Amino acid sequence: MQAKREYRDRDEAEVAVLDALVDRSEEGMTVFELRAGVDVDIDIDDLETALADLKEAGLIDVENEEEAMRIYPADRVVPEPTSNDEDEPSVLERLRQKLGL
Repeated sequence: MQAKREYRDRDEAEVAVLDALVDRSEEGMTVFELRAGVDVDIDIDDLETALADLKEAGLIDVENEEEAMRIYPADRVVPEPTSNDEDEPSVLERLRQKLGL
């Protein structure tokens, strides 16, 4: 699942982080899980910058209650299960289909 369309006009690393978090919105992710789970190749500095920017924008929540810090997407970022965003392919997916990739 992807983050809502209105949050997809951000930096590539930020969108990748949001998408990974939305996929695991119930259980959240650690920084290490995020690093392994993003669909683009970003280094740790870019990941930290993306997390800081997303936190500042209020698009992620961070919990430090248990052993490991867990990061969750803000509720407003997660699409509704019946949302059309889920069924409609992204611009990148449509481009890939047109190019036959």
